[in-house]
Order: sequence, then C-alpha cells, then structure tokens
Amino acid sequence: MCTVVILRRPGHAWPLVFASNRDEMRHRPWKPPARHWRDRPQVTGGLDELAGGTWLGLNDDGVLAAVLNRPGTLGPLPGLRSRGELVLEALDHSDAVDAVDALSGLNAKAFRAFNMVIADNRDAFWIKSLGDAEAARVTVAAIPEGLSMITGRDRNDVESARIRFHLPRFAGARVPDPDRDDWADWEALLASREAEPDAGPHGAMSIVTDTGFGTMSSSLIALPSVERTAEVKPIWRFAAEHPDSTRFSRIML
Repeated sequence: MCTVVILRRPGHAWPLVFASNRDEMRHRPWKPPARHWRDRPQVTGGLDELAGGTWLGLNDDGVLAAVLNRPGTLGPLPGLRSRGELVLEALDHSDAVDAVDALSGLNAKAFRAFNMVIADNRDAFWIKSLGDAEAARVTVAAIPEGLSMITGRDRNDVESARIRFHLPRFAGARVPDPDRDDWADWEALLASREAEPDAGPHGAMSIVTDTGFGTMSSSLIALPSVERTAEVKPIWRFAAEHPDSTRFSRIML
C-alpha cells in the first residue's frame, strides 16, 4: 500500500504539487527514476526490475502517472498483467485527459485491483479498479482543487488510518515552494513514523516492519503552469530509501 498526496491550485505558478511514498517488499528489485525504456525515451520513472513497469513516472509533456495497490493485492498474480504497465501506457499521451480517455476502457479483469493518479498542470484524475472481482470495472473521477490523499482506499477516505491522521497534518503544513527550493514540511511529513494509537506501523507515512515490507522510496514533484513551461521544467525530488534516513535529491529531467 503506497500513499499519494496531491495539491491542485489552478492559476498558481506551480498548479500541481505531488508527494508519494512507495511501500513494497524489500526483496523486490528496482532502480531509481531515469529514462529506462528505449521504446519510451520521453518517460522518466522508477523501474520495477521484476515486471519492467513503474509505480511512478513523468513524461516530457508534463504528464504524471502513479499506480497504487488496493488492499490485499500486494505483488503479482499469475495470468494477470502487471499494474506497472498502466503507468507507461498513460505516459504515452501528451496530456492527462487523453491518457484517462485511453485507460478508461481497459479490461479491469486483466489486472489486480488498483488506484491510479494521472495529472498534468491543467487536470488531475483518480482511476479506481476492483480488479478481477465479479463486478470489476474502471471508474474515473476528477481530483478537485485543494488537497487530496490516496492510499489503497478511496480518495480522502477516513476509513484509512493513514489518511485520517496525516491528511490534516498536510493541510496544516507549509506548502512546498519550488522557486525557493523549500520542501521542508512535506519532506518531514513523508518521513513521519507517527500514527494513531493502535494503528500500527501501517498507519505511518514512512512504514517500517519486521516482515520486509516498508517504505522503499519517496518522491516530491511540482509541475509549472502552462505559461511557464517554455522556461521552467517540472521538478522531481527523490529519496531512494526510507525518507527519514535518506536525503532527497533532484532527478534530472
């Protein structure tokens, strides 16, 4: 179960600010974000070495895509496609609307259940699939202005202990200021091991367990406004381990 935090502010110089923690089994091999795919030279993303896809990527047109597992669906399943392929397919498109249109008709039963975020500097969407369940279908919802948080459950779903505890903390924090290279509050929140009493380690933002499952990396991404794209590139800051013990560094785009 991963976590995504999205702040949408249409009309701002940085209309989309995105944060995520990737939670996975430690033994699953991966590589940090780079241009890993020869057939998709326009895509930067982390590489899942097991299945060849990615959990989070950004293309040169400024489209961002991320995929998260729904509860109880960690890992691959024989006979089903990897959910990491969905991110790459989304990033074949030059804007979020086209990407969502292309993915909204996919066969949900070909994948395990997932949540997906597709966004650019104009639009943002949450795609939900219950996978191979009997009533499996893909649903698409626009992500509204303001702050949203998605884990394995629905957007801003307070049934998630992580959302219930940490969404108010993000709401009260200083928003990153990419122009000043100030990301301090959100970096600290991504690194937080605090949680509600009795929520256990999975209620924290940065997860550490004795089973080998935990937070493997963190990302902070900001997309510039349409008016600035000719001069200003997106920013992607990445921590290649637990964010409470690893410094964030900038990915070259």
